[in-house]
This record gives sequence, C-alpha cells and structure tokens, in this order.
Amino acid sequence: MSKLAPSEVADRLAQVPAWAIEDGALIRTFSFSDFLDALGFVNRVADAAEQAGHHPDIDIRYNRVRLALVTHDAGGLTAKDFDLAELFDTLR
Repeated sequence: MSKLAPSEVADRLAQVPAWAIEDGALIRTFSFSDFLDALGFVNRVADAAEQAGHHPDIDIRYNRVRLALVTHDAGGLTAKDFDLAELFDTLR
C-alpha cells in the first residue's frame, strides 16, 4: 500500500469530516454514555481491525475513545487508513 499524496489525503479527509489529521495520523475521538459503552465500541473496532489486518492506536478515557490511524510501513496515510475510518464510523 502506498502513501497518499497531500491532495489525495485532503480529498479522502473530506469524506470523513469527523476525523482530523494530527501529527501525521488520522484521528477521531468518540464519546459514549459510559465506560461500558466505550469498551463495547473498542471491541467492535478490534474485531474490524483484526479482519482488515490494520490496527489503530486506541486510547480509552472513561467514556471517550480516541483512535489514531497511520500506515507505518508506508510512512504515512494510505487508503487503508481512510477505509478503516469510514468503517469505524459505522460501528458507533
């Protein structure tokens, strides 16, 4: 998988407006009603990530879950990162 050009990143970012680029990674924080709802989401994300063979960095803070996606092997963002961001949005 090859790293996306800046113009491609901008185009793909427009398709996932709740996400942002931070320190070269695709980032989103999800909020839930409580800790258990947040953990349920993390489990759904983990299942999807395992199936895709691409894993986000996950930070859980009580009822908030922060996901960060970047393809380290490619040295930046790839289509796989944006595809997973779109998928993770549906798991909410």
